[in-house]
Amino acid sequence: MPVATHAKAAEHHEAAAKAHKSASELHDKGNHSAATEKSAEAHGCCEAAQKASTEAHSKSTSLAR
Repeated sequence: MPVATHAKAAEHHEAAAKAHKSASELHDKGNHSAATEKSAEAHGCCEAAQKASTEAHSKSTSLAR
C-alpha cells in the first residue's frame, strides 16, 4: 500500500535527520569518531528512506494505470 510505504519513508527520513543532528553535535564536541559512526547510521537511514520512497512511487504509478 503506497500510503503505508510513504509513512515508512517518512519514519526513515526522521531517523536520518536525528542521526545527522547527533553527528553534527558530536563533531562540535570534537568527538569525531562517534560522529563518523552517527553519520554512517544517518546514511543508512537515508538509503532506507529512498528505497521506501521509490517503492511507494512505483506502487502509486502502478495503481494509477
